[in-house]
Amino acid sequence: MVTITYDGTFEGWLTVVFEVYEYKFADVEICKKELFQPNVFNKHRESQFDQQKFTRVWKGLAAKLSTSALSALYKTFLSEEKGIENVLLSYVQYTLNSKQSIERDYSNATVLKVAQTAKRVYRESHRMEAFVRFQLTADNLYYAICQPDFNVLPLIQKHFKERYADQRWLIYDSSRNYGIYYNLSVVENVVMSFDEQTNKGKNIEIITDEKEELYQRLWQQYFASVNIAARKNMKLHIQHMPKRYWKFLPEKHAF
Repeated sequence: MVTITYDGTFEGWLTVVFEVYEYKFADVEICKKELFQPNVFNKHRESQFDQQKFTRVWKGLAAKLSTSALSALYKTFLSEEKGIENVLLSYVQYTLNSKQSIERDYSNATVLKVAQTAKRVYRESHRMEAFVRFQLTADNLYYAICQPDFNVLPLIQKHFKERYADQRWLIYDSSRNYGIYYNLSVVENVVMSFDEQTNKGKNIEIITDEKEELYQRLWQQYFASVNIAARKNMKLHIQHMPKRYWKFLPEKHAF
């Protein structure tokens, strides 16, 4: 068994895939560098991102998979589930070894796993697009905090860039300690350090615009006015808006 560590990026993982073929590794385990734990029974190889290797694997997959299948592959990687790199390696190997399309071969456990996981990640990204709530800071930056189940910020940045093209905004994933920042031109990944007063960025009242509290209260009042108590169906409501999102929604906060 050979354990191959990589930098945690999708491009870095595809570099590892190339090296599995390059060195003819038959039995491998792939894991992120920061999660690696030495094992006396396993050999260890540290992979470094290589643009040429990444490109060759991606082109090879693009020649055999549809755009939707490539997208599913990427979404599955973003799930960050334990051992997902090895599941995806099996998917790639099955793809490259087959003469026919394997995309809908759900009798294969790996293909089914990728399809199911990609669907869950897509659903989470769709929810983030609906449930992200911005707060205005004193320097005219619209800031939002979130804690998605999966690493969906790369999937939602296009939506927010197009929808809020005339505003500077930052969406920060406090679970993964990074965010996406739009500076009216491009979207960039950012890492921020918060002091104890902001509780890891969750409480930013000290830097919000003086009118932000008013905006929040107006939104809460609007939400209360359109909510018809007689038609309240909490089970259905939770189904569409799970409770784990409520702490970031101003309409769910008490006045």
